[in-house]
Amino acid sequence: MSFDAANPPRANLQLLPQRRVLENAIVRLLKNKPFYGHLLLSFRRQYVESKYPVGVTIANGTPTLIVDVQKLSRHQPTEQTAMLEHVIKHILHLHPVRGRKHNHQVWNLAADLAINPTIAGLPGTAHQPEQFGLEPGLAAEQYVRHLKSHVELGTLEGAGAGDRTRDNCGQLGRGSEQASTLSNHSDFIDDHASWSLADGTPERLAEQAVRDMVQQAHSKVQGDLPEDIRDTIKEWLTEPPIPWRHVLQQFIGTAGRIGRNRTWLRHHRRFQTTTPGCRKKRQLNLLVAIDVSESTNQGPLREAFARELLRISQARQSHITVLYAHSRIRKIERFSNSRAVSEVFHGGGFTDLRPVFDFAKEMNPKPTAVIYITDGYGQAPEQM
Repeated sequence: MSFDAANPPRANLQLLPQRRVLENAIVRLLKNKPFYGHLLLSFRRQYVESKYPVGVTIANGTPTLIVDVQKLSRHQPTEQTAMLEHVIKHILHLHPVRGRKHNHQVWNLAADLAINPTIAGLPGTAHQPEQFGLEPGLAAEQYVRHLKSHVELGTLEGAGAGDRTRDNCGQLGRGSEQASTLSNHSDFIDDHASWSLADGTPERLAEQAVRDMVQQAHSKVQGDLPEDIRDTIKEWLTEPPIPWRHVLQQFIGTAGRIGRNRTWLRHHRRFQTTTPGCRKKRQLNLLVAIDVSESTNQGPLREAFARELLRISQARQSHITVLYAHSRIRKIERFSNSRAVSEVFHGGGFTDLRPVFDFAKEMNPKPTAVIYITDGYGQAPEQM
């Protein structure tokens, strides 16, 4: 339903003053803890009627703030901003997606225990590690292990705690007293049921969404970060290492198309069984360079280079030109498929990566890709 600012629906007119409660809480965050305020401005907002004043999730790859403005307005301003900080930290620690393999009730409690000690002004009902005889400052997964020793869980599929009765010998069944520990702390200050909406979001996608938001908020506050999350923000600002093996496998699997073959093993998309289908014909023409300079003259490193060359050669049908080089090209080998090089070539000297790329420019046909297996210490061309 669209919203007309000039003639808003009556229901929305009633909500507008109440939504100012949330806006005012965000303004207080922007003044007192600007990083949290700017981060929250990037969240998608969803207004609902709920048991809880606030909740948070990652729906379709987007962090989403869920608010019941009526229930939020019943809390003091300090509690409102504290609860917003609470749900923000759930997202910063990816709690909605990290707990998929754990029992939901235990994970929900463990996630709260991990962040609540660092937040001032929370309602008195907020869970704290001291209630369970645990020390603050642990990760949620560590609290899960401790909580499992405090309570008797029911089935892994269910959300409830176990509750055994006396056995046939008349002795108290294990867990009937301790099981109540979890059920007595099953009420939360925010909505954790909404975390199920994050099940459709892959963890890598959730990480990238949060990383983008953190980088944007960090650029606006110019390094003014809360002390308790400096290390966490530093990790988010550090770009993740490129999974180069995965990228290389994807490239080798899709590159090098050189034509089509007709085959009756595949149906034609248009004419079905009356016409043979087409199969893409692919063959890679790769140039693989191996750094044999003095800096790579280490047994484990040379063995790793050899394993990577073998993995490349076995990936699919290909013609491979192998160059052994340091400051110049020392040896050239050519082979197809998995006829891997058996001998070990010992080089030496310093590293200069440029001769290999000069060689690639003169190849005919040009290689589909140049793969340089090296420790990276050496001069490289500015562009290729």
